[in-house]
Amino acid sequence: MSEPITQQFPEITSVIPHRRTMVLLNRILASSPDMLRAEVVIDQDNIFFDVATNSVGAWLGIEFMAQAIAAHEGAQALQRSEQVKVGFLLGSRRYESHCARFFAGTVLQVEAHLVLEHENGLGAFDCKITDANQQLLASATVTVFKPDNAHQFLKRIESSAV
Repeated sequence: MSEPITQQFPEITSVIPHRRTMVLLNRILASSPDMLRAEVVIDQDNIFFDVATNSVGAWLGIEFMAQAIAAHEGAQALQRSEQVKVGFLLGSRRYESHCARFFAGTVLQVEAHLVLEHENGLGAFDCKITDANQQLLASATVTVFKPDNAHQFLKRIESSAV
């Protein structure tokens, strides 16, 4: 496993394809060829924020993990002077949350560790979410698919569904 490289990173939107209110990560904290650690600050700017409970549901952890994986892939692409590509969340195994909600003011760290990467675009990452005290809040193995060309891939699926 590569040693994480801590450095200054560009805006998160330069390494993930998400835009506007769907950008849920705040910044990258560390990155290497086989891992990425990102920060999420829970606040009212989150599109899923519930004012009544002053929190977001812990189910949102899957999306935090998926965006950390996207940021990993995007950061690696930029290092190779390639374009950031769209990928797809296929699913997760064993998503375990040790809390029901992430409350306002909480600073989360989301880690994604590459476990498997196949030349056909399939990949798997072991992910975890911890709080500022490194207490484990959620974990899962997340499977993803990164086609060479997402637009062509979606057109192919659309035409085969007709």
